[in-house]
Amino acid sequence: MAKKEIPHAAPADTKDQVSWRERFAALGNLPAFFKLVWEVSPGLFLGNAALRLIRAAIPAATLYVGKLIIDQVVGLSRHANDDTNYIWWLVGAEFGLAVLSTALARAVALMDGLLGDLFANQTSIRLMEHAATLDLEQFEDATFYDKLERARRQTTGRTVLLSGVFGQVQELISVGFLAAGLAVYNPWLLLLILLAVTPSFIGDNYFNQRSYSLSRSWTPERRELDYLRFIGASDETAKEVKIFGLSGFLIDRFRSLSWEYYLKNRVIAISRAGWGTLLTALGTAGYYGAYVWIVMRAVSGQISLGDLTFLAGSFRQVRASLEGILLQFSSLTQEAIYLQDLFDYFAIKPLIHSPKTTRAFPNPIREGFVFENVGFKYTNSERWALRNLSFTLQAGEKLALVGENGAGKTTLVKLLARLYDPAEGRILLDGYDLREYDLMELRRNIGVIFQDYTRFKMSAGINIAVGDIDERTNQPRIETSAQRSLADTVIAKLAGGYDQQLGRSFGKGVELSGGEWQKVALGRAYMRDAQLIILDEPTAALDARAEYEVFQRFGTLTDGKSSVIISHRFSTVRMADRILVLENGTLLEIGSHYELLEKDGRYAELFGLQARGYQ
Repeated sequence: MAKKEIPHAAPADTKDQVSWRERFAALGNLPAFFKLVWEVSPGLFLGNAALRLIRAAIPAATLYVGKLIIDQVVGLSRHANDDTNYIWWLVGAEFGLAVLSTALARAVALMDGLLGDLFANQTSIRLMEHAATLDLEQFEDATFYDKLERARRQTTGRTVLLSGVFGQVQELISVGFLAAGLAVYNPWLLLLILLAVTPSFIGDNYFNQRSYSLSRSWTPERRELDYLRFIGASDETAKEVKIFGLSGFLIDRFRSLSWEYYLKNRVIAISRAGWGTLLTALGTAGYYGAYVWIVMRAVSGQISLGDLTFLAGSFRQVRASLEGILLQFSSLTQEAIYLQDLFDYFAIKPLIHSPKTTRAFPNPIREGFVFENVGFKYTNSERWALRNLSFTLQAGEKLALVGENGAGKTTLVKLLARLYDPAEGRILLDGYDLREYDLMELRRNIGVIFQDYTRFKMSAGINIAVGDIDERTNQPRIETSAQRSLADTVIAKLAGGYDQQLGRSFGKGVELSGGEWQKVALGRAYMRDAQLIILDEPTAALDARAEYEVFQRFGTLTDGKSSVIISHRFSTVRMADRILVLENGTLLEIGSHYELLEKDGRYAELFGLQARGYQ
């Protein structure tokens, strides 16, 4: 399988800005988003909305009570003998509103936090569930990885969008109450407020567009930065980084790329700060123009001192709220556009799936697997990985695959497991196309251990149980599998036994050698009661004695089952019933070990080269 290159300066999206039409269209993502949040917790969702609705009325009520207090104070100063009970009742009411506002703010923050945690957890689960349905080939595509990376970034912090929308509604209701009070005195004040906040809104919207464009177009580079940050300080790469002196190279690449991004972002940040200051000053001038008008009305006796306080406070708060609403609207549309990344990811559909009507998987397999003129090539590759491949893997047969690197051996077994579908030809199982069988049932009947097996940073027992994860609590089966793969000798040395954490990523974890890890991985093959066993370089990291012992026991694993073994060691492949020799993705030779030696072809040549190496 061709290795993917680290992407360099190839933007995923070259769009320079987002139009207003696209921003408003992005708001169409909100219903689907709220549906996701609602499904997480209807009670928290409704409680949050209700508390925000109550809190929206408090600013106007507080200002109005403050106006009554001031007017009452003025009245009492002129008539000293008047009853003071009313003013203390008003002060108590204002105090109650302040306490209620604080309590509601904390309750809303609590619900936001709880919803945020639940939503992040649930969305992460959905992301992993969807990933499980997608094709292996999709994971090998850089464009898909850009979408996956952007989707991952939406799993956390998306309740910022929820809080923002609820906050918008809350602020709009508050503005409605305050605006009603202003309109009673002079409706033109509302128009003046809108004119005062418009300049800064236009500026913020423009720079938000530029920030979004930069962030989106740099998705591949940000992935590379994350990758460089990881391999530059990781236990998995530490040996090579030190031995080959890669630290300077990795740091220079990170420094260069991060500095380039910093420079681009700095241009936007400086422009935003400069223009923002100027545009905000224009809005402030409009506000103080209105404030002068209100003061003049109070001086001329047209309104009371309480009215002055109420109008000035309302005007200031409406202006601040409108600025916040308009600014938040720009941010919300941007967040809604980002939200599209999550939905775009969930919209990706696998090409490999079960048919609507499936055929029952044969138990046992009677005829075997037949390749009929099978061809396959990877996405964005001009070279065929396999072409015109025809052969039969008979039921119960042990087949070995031999060929130089890149000959197509691993691709062939991935086609058998239906991790890929052929681009040409077809693969039959007991006379029927592999596509006719249920995908999950097919894979349950195939056990595969790849040469690049995953070293799970989990317990030793779980690392074996992944071969049949539904049996992870079946300790006798795990221990039997470990004994057959020789992993029991490795686990016996571990302080925690089968519960020992492997890998140093977590506390009290221990690292195994390559050969020890391979024994653990081989245990997975014994866990699965599969009808087809595929082992890709199963003993590459084992010493000669361990390899001999493994294959002494290998017969019990493959007894009565079909098996495919990929190996460069001819001491391993000669045990197979037949050996298939691949070259440049095509079948070159097929036969038993002795038949191929008699043909004196490529297999005999490779066998002779390896045999001379031991002389």
